Amino acid sequence: MSPRRGKTPPDAASKPAPVEDAGQLSFDSRLAGPTQPDAALAAGTAKPADAAPPVHIAAAGDRPAVFQPAAGREALAAGPPAGGSLAAQDTRIFAVSDLVRAARLTLESRFSDLRVEGEVSGLKRSANGHLYFTLKDAEAQLDCVMYAREAARLRFRLQDGQQVRCRGRLTIYEARGRFQLSVHGIEPAGAGALALAFEQLKQKLAAEGLFDPERKRPLPFLPRRLGVVTSAQGAVIRDIVRVAHRRFPVPILLAPTPVQGEGAAAAIVAALAEIVKVPDVDVVIVARGGGSLEDLWAFNDETLARAIAACPVPVISAVGHETDFTIADFVADLRAPTPSAAAELAVPVAADLLAEVRLLGRRMGRALLGETRSLRLHLERTRSALGDPRRLIDERRQGLDDFVERAARSLHAATARRRADLRALEARLFRSHPQRRIADQCSALVAVERRLVAAGTSLLAHRRRSLEALAGKLDALSPLKVLDRGYSLTRGPDGQVLRSCTGLHQGDDVTVTLRDGDLLTRIEEIVARRGS
Repeated sequence: MSPRRGKTPPDAASKPAPVEDAGQLSFDSRLAGPTQPDAALAAGTAKPADAAPPVHIAAAGDRPAVFQPAAGREALAAGPPAGGSLAAQDTRIFAVSDLVRAARLTLESRFSDLRVEGEVSGLKRSANGHLYFTLKDAEAQLDCVMYAREAARLRFRLQDGQQVRCRGRLTIYEARGRFQLSVHGIEPAGAGALALAFEQLKQKLAAEGLFDPERKRPLPFLPRRLGVVTSAQGAVIRDIVRVAHRRFPVPILLAPTPVQGEGAAAAIVAALAEIVKVPDVDVVIVARGGGSLEDLWAFNDETLARAIAACPVPVISAVGHETDFTIADFVADLRAPTPSAAAELAVPVAADLLAEVRLLGRRMGRALLGETRSLRLHLERTRSALGDPRRLIDERRQGLDDFVERAARSLHAATARRRADLRALEARLFRSHPQRRIADQCSALVAVERRLVAAGTSLLAHRRRSLEALAGKLDALSPLKVLDRGYSLTRGPDGQVLRSCTGLHQGDDVTVTLRDGDLLTRIEEIVARRGS
């Protein structure tokens, strides 16, 4: 069941509403004094842990009068009547809600501002930002609720197992009749809230790799412009300008911003974002003078740490004194113990640069002089090894004349060989000329044609005589010759030549072929021949 606010009793309805806290306060100031009890505030409870011990409670102030509802105040004050039991008398019967409400108001008025120390257990965070947990020690446990308005002011992340001190008001969640502590502020037992928040954020960013040395960038040798993010008032900017200009007259661009107090971290982030937009700013110093942990807390902001890590130019963190450490120091590309030291790290000394340039110039002059002497000596040695150049040229010229003469003789001999080869190729080409070959082939073709015509004529005559002989034999065997001698050819109804009377019937049409025509006849009678 989600927690809800309890009903306001009739006696508390006329009381003025408690005044809301105004603004974001430091942790100590919120725990310094008592708060006005809120009669209308109730909370749900978290599931109790096992083996819960009693909680040490220190109440603030003297014991006030116990508040009772009007409906039963007189009856409770009168006590039991003499001479009889409560059951036998006409006593007031309380409703459960009235009794629980009376107990709640009594607790809230009696324990309106107290401190409790114990171990956090069963921590739950609702979607609305409320915190529900159990505060326990070795012998007891106490259900606690911290609403989102107060939970947003915590400077550290509450976790199970932490030993904490809670400030709040005892109350009862009327819907379930459960006893609980409405917490207004929490601080760690032992280490302070700021120290715990610092360590938690440091571990978180270290796990993400924001402190790794590999991502640290080297500073430019001589920045074109030095950017400074700090307050426009105070000695920090004056020290940086004085030290930087004493070393080298580099231009300095200031992005003024508050460096402590409410909203300082967001202002520093905005100033850093604006200063890196200037094209010639090669390095940025984020600086502040010394102070307490609370004064330097703006530089422990997670948003500022991520802005420094994402800065496109190297960042030097110069916050506080040499013994002061902030999250910005770990994220920055370089940490300076003081703002003046940051200026010394960012800007070289002009006199030292000039002295180094002069020293390098002298060393370069000596090196050039030594190299020139070495080359001159090498030239002399080479000249002595080569001898007189004119004699070498004459020898080369004589060699060239010999080469030209040998080349001419070789060229003449090669030309003669090429000419002989050319004449031989011309003779072969003449013999293999296409016109000559065509004439030879034409003569051969005429001779072949003559032989082919003679052979064809002879073969054709032979074939003609053979054909005439075969035609005579065919004519002698032709059926038409038989018909000329008075015979006839008879076909049945199916057109087949008849060789027997078998299969014929009276009335069948038959065709009789004679020498000069066909007779269409019909069988009137079939006379079978004896012995057939």
